[in-house]
Amino acid sequence: MINLIVLHCSATRSVSEYTPEQLERDHRARGFSRAGYNYYVRRSGRVVAMRPLEMIPAHATGYNRNSIGVCYEGGLSGDGVPADTRTPEQREAILRLLQELLRRFPACRVCGHRDLAVRACPCFDAGKEYANCKP
Repeated sequence: MINLIVLHCSATRSVSEYTPEQLERDHRARGFSRAGYNYYVRRSGRVVAMRPLEMIPAHATGYNRNSIGVCYEGGLSGDGVPADTRTPEQREAILRLLQELLRRFPACRVCGHRDLAVRACPCFDAGKEYANCKP
């Protein structure tokens, strides 16, 4: 049963483009059959479906079977320092996507990857920010 929506950043610099194709290539190079996230949110706000919801994602060890992975492009400053680099378009698109997913999976809780693993991803408290997100 899906009960988590886990928000990630791509851990790429905000001054460089990181395309869905690059994400797919990099995940395959790590041994995945395809990109591990279900959705990828570009800086422009465009949401790209990556891994079908019918497939178990590969984004949060120990939580993949019961979660949906959402990744946004960015997460590092131009200098390579972890930072909340979400654009206004990404913020809006992430909120809309979360609302849509919560309609479909109402028992879900939204959290950041950092809440499940010792990481700085994302560089904001996703659980707190989206605690009151309603479908």
